[in-house]
Amino acid sequence: MDHSNDRHKQREIRFARLHPNPEQAQSATRALEGIEGILELEAVSAQCLHVCYDVLFVTLEDIEVALTELGFHLDNSIIAKLKRALYYHTEETQRANLGCPRGMSNCTDKVFISRYERLRHGCRDGRPQHWRTYL
Repeated sequence: MDHSNDRHKQREIRFARLHPNPEQAQSATRALEGIEGILELEAVSAQCLHVCYDVLFVTLEDIEVALTELGFHLDNSIIAKLKRALYYHTEETQRANLGCPRGMSNCTDKVFISRYERLRHGCRDGRPQHWRTYL
């Protein structure tokens, strides 16, 4: 896949070392699969996730907010914070220049919906659609 397009961003998301889940990158890969706009996910190491995404659909900030809400701990070293701030600013500026105002992305909702759909629970009706209208 050609990622030379200016809208396609390749970033590394680094996780904190001290966490109950030593394989945060692998778990984050599973949590982010199937999200619209995310083109590639690869757990490079236990604490490093390589992600490629289309900035029109999702930004790094959206992805990291979703991961934080799911309980992942991001690397908060000073260099990571500086990079993160720079990426957030440049991506929001690029989206604004492309006509996508802030807040148009729904990545966080899709992460939770995708996770809910994959869980096994009793909230599904196993009957065919045409049988559901009958009692």
